[in-house]
Amino acid sequence: MNRDKRRAIFERLREANPQPTTELEYRTPFELLVAVILSAQATDRSVNKATSPLFEVADTPDAILELGEDGLRAHIRKIGLFNSKAKNIIATCEALVTKHGGRVPHDRKALEALPGVGRKTANVVLNTAFGEPTMAVDTHIYRVANRTGLAPGRTVRAVEDRLMRWTPRAFLGDAHHWLILHGRYTCLARKPRCGACPIYDLCEFRERHHYAEVEAD
Repeated sequence: MNRDKRRAIFERLREANPQPTTELEYRTPFELLVAVILSAQATDRSVNKATSPLFEVADTPDAILELGEDGLRAHIRKIGLFNSKAKNIIATCEALVTKHGGRVPHDRKALEALPGVGRKTANVVLNTAFGEPTMAVDTHIYRVANRTGLAPGRTVRAVEDRLMRWTPRAFLGDAHHWLILHGRYTCLARKPRCGACPIYDLCEFRERHHYAEVEAD
């Protein structure tokens, strides 16, 4: 895929959604961090259902530490892997209080040092909370990048690096959100909605004609 086609793809995605954002509900960088930790192997909808009442009673590291692991677990018990997530969030809150004055650090290395925070989570926080041009490659972005030919790669990191290198800088701030939403609602894993795709004619997916016909039927 050449540079002009990549630019055209992002222009189309921007036209369809000029101000994309995460579907996780949050008010502060800390709330976003907690929500992203909880979102691993869980839907944003299920996370929002849990964090809405949680953040009403505990929306700071100190407040969550006061809840304790059992109290936190009671709020998130309907989310997958809630036991390990509760442990990580408590440990992260302790680190934020003791090492960062209760604030979420605006620094990749410091973020990735927090329990339960890997590169993808750090990228989400850096991009969404702090406006950094990062690319948090989840299963949706990995699929879209490979299927469309936008930035093919055998590993998540390879896709991230190529997207960062090949995405026109003017689009980098929002590209993460556009690609996730495109993968979540249009470029679906099993039955992509090619007939409703705004970048259909720019996509290099070999089977797009078949799925467009299925969509039409």
